[in-house]
Amino acid sequence: MTPGQAGPVGGTAIGPAATGDPRTAASAATAPVSADKAVAQLAAFAVSCRDHAIPNGVPDRILDILGLALAAQDDPAVHAVLASVRRWGGTAEATVIGAGDRLPAPAAALVNGVMAHALDFDDTHLPSVLHPSAGIVPAALAAAEATGADGRSLVRAVAAGIEICNRLGMAAYDRELRNSVFFERGLHATSICGTIGGAAAAGLLYGLDAAGIAHAMGIAASMGAGLLEANRTGGTVKKTHCGWAAHAGVSAAVFAADGLTGPPTVLEGRFGFFAAYTSGVFDADALLGGLGERWELSRTVYKPYPTNHFTHPGIDCALALRAAGLRAADVASAELGVAAPVLRTIAEPAAEKARPQTAYHGKFSGPYTVAAALLGGSGLGIGTADFRDLDDDVSALAARVTCVADERATEIFPNAFAAVLRVRTTSGELLEHRVDASRGSEAHPLTADDLDLKFRLNAADLSTAQAAAVSAAARAQRPAAELLALTLHR
Repeated sequence: MTPGQAGPVGGTAIGPAATGDPRTAASAATAPVSADKAVAQLAAFAVSCRDHAIPNGVPDRILDILGLALAAQDDPAVHAVLASVRRWGGTAEATVIGAGDRLPAPAAALVNGVMAHALDFDDTHLPSVLHPSAGIVPAALAAAEATGADGRSLVRAVAAGIEICNRLGMAAYDRELRNSVFFERGLHATSICGTIGGAAAAGLLYGLDAAGIAHAMGIAASMGAGLLEANRTGGTVKKTHCGWAAHAGVSAAVFAADGLTGPPTVLEGRFGFFAAYTSGVFDADALLGGLGERWELSRTVYKPYPTNHFTHPGIDCALALRAAGLRAADVASAELGVAAPVLRTIAEPAAEKARPQTAYHGKFSGPYTVAAALLGGSGLGIGTADFRDLDDDVSALAARVTCVADERATEIFPNAFAAVLRVRTTSGELLEHRVDASRGSEAHPLTADDLDLKFRLNAADLSTAQAAAVSAAARAQRPAAELLALTLHR
């Protein structure tokens, strides 16, 4: 990459959508933002999403997040954050999915975002390796409910927010490294970029015009955060990252609606976003080219398994060998070959990945997830039930799995996640299975039936009729308040 220069991008700013909130674009108008700045171009694109065509399938992304949040109701990290937020108090504006608490919109977005990301089951954009929906959808749901926005406006705000999030991530994708500069530096791009995308989505729902949304994103750029060390050595703080992005995004939109402003050069400026995170190097075309025509949203894929996405091709290999007759008891040793850049996440430190300290830590372990696929089995092949607690048998098998860099998987990465699993059996036989693109990828997308099953399993605590009502309402683009009310346990 070379230092980026934001070029002009076409797009017509359209008036604000009607909402139930008194703070309209007219009352929130602030100092104009220069139209040749990157944030202004992204804001103009966001406003255009109110009326211009957006990709199909956005309601399914909302439904996926509702299901993930329902499945995470009992997660300890969710309990911790909800307990804290309940003590904060405040005006009842938006609903916590499943639990029913009525909280200020930023606080509801926080809790819902934590639930959406807690199981590591949320969608992924490639090759940026962002998880956009877990931050954007909770921000949009909270803002939509707080303002009384209709379902169509909610869906369009989600589309705009995800697209902006993904483009920020792609702007920092280094084709020579074949990795995100964010990830090379241990930064969680999902939450950092998701904060800005969440501000754009929430700003649309608060009725801001293009200048107001630019200010909201400019404010949000000072609020994003997230470190990835928990992927390697444990800790549950990563579960909060998307929640904090949603919280900050909604807060930034509210601040902008009430008159706070952001810098017009917040992205490309001397002390701006890319200077801070990527040493001023970014891909301007990836950020701004073809806005409204080339959709990065469409490259966002669903997860079939509730684990770190880098583990998925290894899981696919293990499931295939198991289906071919391999028994866990017959495994003397196994070698998992993956793309070299993912070793630091799913294979290092080797001792900790072979013996994870918690079931959540196991989701980021190549050895543990392969062992779980050979021994467990729920959901779409391996599911949330396989990671409720550490399993001694799975841990013992994981200790016999080593991880290495595989040349072919490395060549494919990160456009797809590939792996090869070689198993030496107790009888001396060598078995091998390779996948060049994991299940759920663009090459092997989940079917509509797969997505329906994923939601039903995640919403298992609801009655069959109630889960069906949530699904129907999401796909019919019903308002946020109606959707959230349907998720409450009865």
